[in-house]
Amino acid sequence: MSDAPTRIVRVADVPALIPELAHWLWEAFWRHDGHTEAETADWLATANVPRGIPQCFVAVQDARPVGVASLVRHDLPERPDLTPWLANVFVPPEARGRGLASRLVRRVEQAAAEIGTRTLWLYTGTAEGLYTRLGWETVEIFQRYGEPHKLMRRHFAASTPPEG
Repeated sequence: MSDAPTRIVRVADVPALIPELAHWLWEAFWRHDGHTEAETADWLATANVPRGIPQCFVAVQDARPVGVASLVRHDLPERPDLTPWLANVFVPPEARGRGLASRLVRRVEQAAAEIGTRTLWLYTGTAEGLYTRLGWETVEIFQRYGEPHKLMRRHFAASTPPEG
């Protein structure tokens, strides 16, 4: 990886990156729910409601994507009562270990706070430690895709965007 600065921007600002982002998200998440890669790309192309939901952010370095995260209305079909959600957090293996996931999470938290959100939700199978370090709390453990997953939440004052 380069020493060039990494920017976090809206996916709408870098539409040429959508095919690569769609491939990442489809491989990591969307295919498990029966979506196609094309559906994933279509969603990314429209997931940019300024000061609303959904919003999708991408970390960019040297004009290449190095991570992605989203603010969505619903992410866990079994819990339609909970909203909004931090979702689609993905950093490719070659870019991990540089704090990009944390920066992307903080950007989504900021977007959520800007629209008055007081509680943000997520679920994870493997990254509970990351989210705990960022102030999230586990509220439930459940089975999804035959594996244990954690339902987590983050409370914050709607008028104060999270630090970071």
